[in-house]
Amino acid sequence: MRPPATPRERSVPEPAPGPEATDGSHRAAPTPPDAPETADGTGATSDPAPRAAQEPPTPAASPEPPTTVSRKQAAKAAATSPDPTTGRSPQPPTATPSDPVIAASQESAATASEEASVRPGRAATARAHHPTAREPSTTPAPTTPEPSGSAPEPPVTDLSDLAPAAWPARAAAAWPALPLLVALALWVYATRHTDVSALDDFGLVSALHPTFWAGLAVLTAGFWFTVRDRRRPGAWSLAYVLVLLVMERATQALLYPTPLYAWAWKHDAVIDHLLTSGGLQGADRLGDMAVYDQWPGFFAAQAALVRLLGVDNAAMYMAWWPLVSSVLLLLPLLLIYRTFTEDRRLIWTAVWLFCVGNWVGQDYFSPQSVAFALHLGVLAVVLRRYGRSGGPHGRQGQAVWTVLLSVLVTAIVVSHQLTPGMLVVTLVALALTRRYRDWVPAVTTVVIFLAWCLTAALPFLSAAMPDMIRSIGDIGANVETGYGTTPTGTGAVATSWAARLLSGSVLLLALAGVVRQRVLRHRALPLLLIAAAPLPMFAASSYGSEMIFRVLMFMLPGAAFFAAAALLPKVRTLAADAAARDTAPPSPATRARPRRVPLPALPRPRYGVWVPLLVLLAGTLAFVPSYSGKDRVNYFPPREVALVQQLFDQAPDDSLVVAANRNYPLAYEQYWRVDHYWFLDDDRRHVDEIVRDPATVLARDMAAVEPPARAYFLLTRGQTANSEMNGQLDRAQLDRIRESVASSPAFELVAENDGGVLYVLTPAS
Repeated sequence: MRPPATPRERSVPEPAPGPEATDGSHRAAPTPPDAPETADGTGATSDPAPRAAQEPPTPAASPEPPTTVSRKQAAKAAATSPDPTTGRSPQPPTATPSDPVIAASQESAATASEEASVRPGRAATARAHHPTAREPSTTPAPTTPEPSGSAPEPPVTDLSDLAPAAWPARAAAAWPALPLLVALALWVYATRHTDVSALDDFGLVSALHPTFWAGLAVLTAGFWFTVRDRRRPGAWSLAYVLVLLVMERATQALLYPTPLYAWAWKHDAVIDHLLTSGGLQGADRLGDMAVYDQWPGFFAAQAALVRLLGVDNAAMYMAWWPLVSSVLLLLPLLLIYRTFTEDRRLIWTAVWLFCVGNWVGQDYFSPQSVAFALHLGVLAVVLRRYGRSGGPHGRQGQAVWTVLLSVLVTAIVVSHQLTPGMLVVTLVALALTRRYRDWVPAVTTVVIFLAWCLTAALPFLSAAMPDMIRSIGDIGANVETGYGTTPTGTGAVATSWAARLLSGSVLLLALAGVVRQRVLRHRALPLLLIAAAPLPMFAASSYGSEMIFRVLMFMLPGAAFFAAAALLPKVRTLAADAAARDTAPPSPATRARPRRVPLPALPRPRYGVWVPLLVLLAGTLAFVPSYSGKDRVNYFPPREVALVQQLFDQAPDDSLVVAANRNYPLAYEQYWRVDHYWFLDDDRRHVDEIVRDPATVLARDMAAVEPPARAYFLLTRGQTANSEMNGQLDRAQLDRIRESVASSPAFELVAENDGGVLYVLTPAS
C-alpha cells in the first residue's frame, strides 16, 4: 500500500500522455537497478530532471538515438514540476492546430517511447532510415491521468524474462515413474513368456524369462536414486515397495494355475471341516488334527470370509494370499520405524530390506501370516504409546490403548501357538529398559496366553508337554535339520545357500549399522532389542525343525532397520530433527522460495552411492532363488490335483490313503473321515524294509482296513520331487516302489496320468 502523498507531491499534476502513449511508458520514473537493457546495450534509464531541463530542445524531424527519447520525457517531467519560488505548477504545453511543431514533437516523442519499450532495435533502425516518416497530428489527444503510485511494466527484451513453462517442472517431479513403468512392463512381458510346465531343481529361477531379472534391476536402481533424494515425497517410495511386492509375491499366482504349498491345501481342508461340521471337535474325533480346532482363530475367520464371498472354498483365492499378507505388514512396519526417525531414506530402505529379506515363506495361506502382522501391530502400539517420552499427559488415553492391545493379543493367542511366545519375550525385553518400563503390555499378553493354554488348548498341551520339556535347553537338537529336511541335488543346495547368504548378509549389515551409526545405538535401542529377543527361543523348542527359520523371521524387523542404516551415509533421529528445528528455524526467504525439483543426475562414482546400490541389488535378486527356488516341490499341476480329487470322490468312510509323504494337493482332504499314512515319516528301518520289498510290506501295512473301507496307494509328482530334493529317497528308489506295486496282484490300478498313479488294495489281499 502506497503511503500518503506529501504536500509537494499533491501539488504536482500528472502530465498528459501523448496520443499513442497511454500505457505510461512516456513518464520519466526512476528505473530499478535490475531493469533490462535496451537493444544498444544501455540501460533504460533517464537522466535527473535538472540535467534534462538544461539541455536544449531537439528538432522533431532529426533522427535520435533511444536515449534522446528518455531525455525529452525527463525534460517534460521537469517542466511540469512546481517552481520552487512560487510553488505553482506550470501548465504543460498543449498542441493546437496552429502549433504544428509542438504537436509533431509530442507525437514523435510518444511514438519513439512506445517503440523503444517494445521493439527498441526495430524503432532505432526505422528512425535511422526514415527520419521524416512521421504524420503531424492536428487533433489534441485526450488527457487520461494515471492512478497515483503505479509503476511502469519493465519491457520484455529477452526470452529469459518470460514465465517458465510448467511441463519441465512436472516432468522433473515425475521422473521416478519412468523406472516404475519400465519395470512393470518388463515384468508383464516376463510373465507372458515364462513356461512352468517343466520345472527343474532350480524351481522358478531357471524358468523365468530374462526380462524379469532386468525388471528387478531397473526397479531397484530407480528406488535407490528416488529414496536418496530428500525432496521426493514418500509416496514414490511406497509405490516402489508395492511394485516390488507385486513382482515378488504375485508372480507365482499369475504363472501357476493352482495354489502352491501342501500346507496351504491342508489349511483349506481345516476351513472345509469347520464349514461342514459347524463347530469345533476334539481329539476323540479328529486325532492329531484336533490341534487346529484348539487354535481356530484364523480358520474361523477364513470360514466366515468364504461364506461372505460366496466361493466354494478358500482355494479360490489363497494363491494371492502371499501378496495380501505382505501388504498387511507395511503399516505396522512404518509405524515402528517412524517411532525412531523421520528420515524417509532410512525408513523406506529398511522396508525394502525387510521385503527382500523375508524369504522364509510364512506369508502363504497360514495362521502364521496373520499372527505375524498382529505381532508387529502390538509392537507398534507399545513403542508409540507406552514410552516415557510422552510424560504424564501422553498417558491419559492409555486405557484405550490397553483395550486395543488386548484385542490384538487375543487374536494372536487364539490363532497360533508360537507367536505369543515370541511376543512375550520381546515385550519383556522392552520392559527391562528405562524407556519402556511399563509392564502392562507384557502382563496383559502373559495373562491372555496362559488363560487360553489352560482352557481351550489344554488337551494338546497336556499331551505334548513332556516332549516340550525335554527339548528345553537342547539347542543343538533344536536347530538340527532332521531326516527329510536336508537339501539334496545341485538346485536344492544352490537355492539353500542363496537363502543362507541373504539372511547372513542382512544380519551382517545390521551389525555394521550398529557400529557405523552411533546415534542409533541409543535412540533406536528398542529395535535392537526386538532383533535380539527371539534368539533365546532356540533353547525352547525345535518346532518341527523350523525354529531357526521362525527366529530369523521375527528378528528381521529390527535387523532390517540397522541394515538400512549401514547403507546410508548419515541418518537422523526424531530428537536430532527436533534439535535442528529449534536451533536453525527456516528463514522467511527460504519458506517463500518456490520449490523446484530438478531432473535426476547420475552421481559420481563413489563408495557412498554405488556400493550400497550393488548390495541392495544383490539382495533383491537373491530373494528369487531363496523364495521360489523350491517351486518344483511346492507346485502341483492341475493333472495332479485332479488325480487326488478323484481319490477322495470315491473313497468310502474310514478308508486309508498310503503315500510316500504328505507333499501333494488335498493331502488332508476330508481328514475327519479318511485316515492317512506317510511311510517316509516312519522309522528309518521300516523305510528300508519298504525299499527292499515294496509291494509285500505295503500290502501288509494296508491289510488292516476293514470293508467297506478301502486302502489306496498314491504316488504323485510332488511326492517324488520332495523326496529327491530333501534327501529322502531318490527317483530310482521311488520308481522301484512304483513298479513293484504295479506288478503285484495285490493292487489294482484306479487312475494314472502325468501327475501320478493311484492303486487300491484288492479285497482278497
